Amino acid sequence: MTDAKLLAFAGSARQDSYNKKLVKIAIEGAKAAGAEVTYLDFRDLPLPLYDEDLEAAEGLPENALKLKGLMKAHQGFLIACPEYNSSITGLLKNAIDWASRSQPDEPPLACFKEKTAVLMSASPGGLGGLRGLVHVRSILSNIGMVVLPDQKAIGSAYQAFDEHGNLKDESQQAAIVQLGSKLATVTAKLNT
Repeated sequence: MTDAKLLAFAGSARQDSYNKKLVKIAIEGAKAAGAEVTYLDFRDLPLPLYDEDLEAAEGLPENALKLKGLMKAHQGFLIACPEYNSSITGLLKNAIDWASRSQPDEPPLACFKEKTAVLMSASPGGLGGLRGLVHVRSILSNIGMVVLPDQKAIGSAYQAFDEHGNLKDESQQAAIVQLGSKLATVTAKLNT
């Protein structure tokens, strides 16, 4: 059993998002390994596009402060990353950009430095979003996160899930559960 505190989210706002389904499977693995997991749906924290003039005039938006609070309260992130045009989604990049902004009472990149993450993706395409994971990994690594080398991309997502949100392929289901378990275990070890 672990004492890891993990935040789980998908870089998608779509209600029936494949990536929301995917991260929920990973949550099962993290919880089975003893982690405390909080699920975040970005639809619940809408943010304007990052704008330095807006930040200078009004400070961080209330939802950016809420997002930063959630991120700082957790030791690692389970992230399901849709691929848009072979890269990161605007929604996920915008959330990272707002959360990266320092407040007077915190060190730079306090939401990310020395925290862990594991990445996964699901896409209708054959590569399953794999190309976008490269970009997300690069961004998170460059802002101080420890991104586990384990990752999984699920192709043909429109036919990969059953009516309960589980993957039809048992080996794929087990691999995503294992991602959650692995993040919980590694995060707990790094925080003891």
